[in-house]
Amino acid sequence: MTAPPSLWWSQIGEVSPRPSLHDDLDVDVAIVGGGYTGLWTARELLRRDPQLRVVVLEARVCGFGASGRNGGWVSALFPAPASTIVSRFGRDAFTHQRRLLQDAVGSLGEATHVDGIECDYVRGGTVTFARTRAQVERGRRDLAQARELGVDEEDLRWLEPEELRGVAMVEGARGAAYSPHCARIHPARLVRGLADAVERRGATIFEDTRVTKILAGTSSRRVQVLTHHATVRAQYVIRATEGFTPTMGHQRRDLVPLYSLMVATAPLSDAWWREYGFERFPTFSDERHLLIYGQRTADNRLAFGGRGSPYHFGSTVEPRYDADEGVFTRLAATLHELFPTLDSPITHQWGGPLGMPRNRLPSVTVDHDTGLAAAGGYTGDGVTLSYVCANALADLIVSPTTPTPYSALPFVHGPSRRWEPEPLRWLGINAGIGLATYADRYEQRHDGESRASTWLSRLMGP
Repeated sequence: MTAPPSLWWSQIGEVSPRPSLHDDLDVDVAIVGGGYTGLWTARELLRRDPQLRVVVLEARVCGFGASGRNGGWVSALFPAPASTIVSRFGRDAFTHQRRLLQDAVGSLGEATHVDGIECDYVRGGTVTFARTRAQVERGRRDLAQARELGVDEEDLRWLEPEELRGVAMVEGARGAAYSPHCARIHPARLVRGLADAVERRGATIFEDTRVTKILAGTSSRRVQVLTHHATVRAQYVIRATEGFTPTMGHQRRDLVPLYSLMVATAPLSDAWWREYGFERFPTFSDERHLLIYGQRTADNRLAFGGRGSPYHFGSTVEPRYDADEGVFTRLAATLHELFPTLDSPITHQWGGPLGMPRNRLPSVTVDHDTGLAAAGGYTGDGVTLSYVCANALADLIVSPTTPTPYSALPFVHGPSRRWEPEPLRWLGINAGIGLATYADRYEQRHDGESRASTWLSRLMGP
């Protein structure tokens, strides 16, 4: 198997695919997709009912997609603004969601410990730097809105430059928002270890098994999963395909595949790290519009990523989009801008698709009549959300009439909206990327907020 060209995959050694599926099967639950969502769901189903017959079907190898290539943030972040949750579902629903996501950062770490998964989990929080006047104003405005919604100093606070010295520092930081609700991980070690743990709990995983169609169940027929060589019949089929969802029939408008790219340096010296801090391994970003994200790895590298790759017409997903030399160059330049004394070479460059729904709300659905279920749409915040949505799926399948904290999340069975047909979504998404790029450049040059920020907010609105 040719692994994705990432730092994470290069550090886990040779991966041999598990056997593929060749014979028809009858099971209780079939899961399509061997990433975080599919594997956590298998784990949680078997933790609730060890007698269930659970099978996972993966087209390549477990973790081949975003689960094995991401930035390694176990965070309480949510892709939609708090105001969206409050306006649609109410303040109580927002508070419940916020607290559950915060708790999930720790419970995910505990789950890896219980299952013996070594994935470099360190809970060091996350720092969002502000490096221009516009970024400071935006950060403080967001903090004030959070206070109005009941978020206190313990969960989110502002750090002045002198306070940052004890946490983390980048060039030109005028302050930062800090939250303790984030941990750093090694993504590929988590997903590969999770696959092994799921097998120990009794699930069967078939890799190199591409699903060609899912047929809804009826009153006289169980839901079916068709592959090239065999058919799986089940009481429930869970689609957990995230950024690869548009490659399945009739789903190009359910989620769009946005590409996020990363680079990593060679290991940096302890002396270099003392200059910038990060002693407790917090993850980091800043208040720019075009998202960036980074971490200090267990072997003292900088692993750093960001958006900026174009959306490809027709929700196309192709391996060649995993690399974009222009984006890689800009990421390296941004790293040197944040860390001017960086003298270590870039050793790894990689990327891949993530799934973004039109309303930026993830979804969890279970149809007990047809047996069809699904979860996804994390817009890059999937490490924690996949764990949370897996618990919701397991609760809805094993105990469908018993409300739980997970099944009560506002986006579970929440409203969804399909993306516009082409060429409208191509024009709109790439216009948004262009506006974000322009706004960031303007704010850096003029130290004030660009009117493009307002246009971007309107474009990204519900």
